[in-house]
Amino acid sequence: MRSKDKISYFYDGDVGSVYFGPNHPMKPHRLCMTHHLVLAYGLHSKMEVYRPHKAYPVELAQFHSADYVEFLNRITPDTQHLFPSEMARYNLGEDCPVFDNLFEFCQIYAGGTIDAARRLNNQLCDIAINWAGGLHHAKKCAASGFCYINDLVLGILELLKYHPRVLYIDIDVHHGDGVEEAFYFTDRVMTVSFHKYGDKFFPGTGDMKDTGERDGRFYSINVPLKDGIDDGSFNRLFKTIISKVVETYLPGAIVLQCGADSLAGDRLGCFNLSIDGHAECVRFVKKFNLPLLVTGGGGYTKENVARCWALETGVLLDTELPNEIPDNDYIKYFGPDYSLKLPGGHIENLNSKSYIGTIKMQVMENLRCLQHAPGVQMQEVPPDFYIPDFDEDEQNPDERVDQHTQDKHIQRDDEYYEGDHDNDNHTDDA
Repeated sequence: MRSKDKISYFYDGDVGSVYFGPNHPMKPHRLCMTHHLVLAYGLHSKMEVYRPHKAYPVELAQFHSADYVEFLNRITPDTQHLFPSEMARYNLGEDCPVFDNLFEFCQIYAGGTIDAARRLNNQLCDIAINWAGGLHHAKKCAASGFCYINDLVLGILELLKYHPRVLYIDIDVHHGDGVEEAFYFTDRVMTVSFHKYGDKFFPGTGDMKDTGERDGRFYSINVPLKDGIDDGSFNRLFKTIISKVVETYLPGAIVLQCGADSLAGDRLGCFNLSIDGHAECVRFVKKFNLPLLVTGGGGYTKENVARCWALETGVLLDTELPNEIPDNDYIKYFGPDYSLKLPGGHIENLNSKSYIGTIKMQVMENLRCLQHAPGVQMQEVPPDFYIPDFDEDEQNPDERVDQHTQDKHIQRDDEYYEGDHDNDNHTDDA
């Protein structure tokens, strides 16, 4: 057992100030709310807090097609009407609108996950957290499900430079289709997604029989669930499957996507998980003592998203948080009871014992087909694929150095108290 985990935490206030538009369920402002809870509980003093670099287009193109990245970089709300065929080709529009500072938003959340992976690779921390990341639906050449750039795939590609095998775990209510698809043909990444499946629920993939192909056969694990699953059923299934996966696959690192739309009461979700039940998955994965990259994901009742990710930051720090939320800039969102913990829901649980038993049996059978962890030959580690920090002596004085380059390492205490106010224009999003 490690004496004390060293934790790196990535946050940039700019990521929470973008606005997807009126009536759109995705509210990046939830990230500001999460960060303010982290500050209010004093958790920032127990971690190293970093502002991520903005990922360069060339870094995003490690997974995404260069033409798609270039279009995201170029398109604006004022010019989108000029490019109807590209908008359709790249699936931009209703679910994935073009908004002001879209590309910078992608650069920041992707940069956070890439930086998190690099710090883990260089053994500068044991756990790295980027709540802005976890946008698991984005495809190589298209946006999908509110996701434009798939930071998870980029982070996993980074981890694969140092680790023969990486395990990806997804507890968002939606199937982690973009990550599964990216690694469907390889045994270097095992993807395990617990999600609602059926009733034409988005994205419509994630059947138990989808297990990977070619070298990746049996390395994709899908756990399709029905409405109303509760803490007990979910946690038992999660622990049984994940312990067997880790024992069989022997990953060198784990990426955990903590989508909070699997919580009870989520605007787009249909599960009954309490915050404690959701956090129990994080606590369990932490116990394996493997390099761990933790991201956010979905979550559309924003005060509950903030509660969840703040509590899970505490779990990763082995710090129990008082249930009474301390005063902070967003305290009004947490009324009337101002408590951190959210109880489970009351949707009828359609997951019978026999249904859960069938899933467990099938997953175990697929894991038995693996026999043992694949023997991946490691070549020389390629260099980190990004433009290095500037050397002042070599820097071109004509090129403007932006604020992000100047303050790679941010101060913890006084960073985010200005300008983080909600830009929802008082839209009701309960």
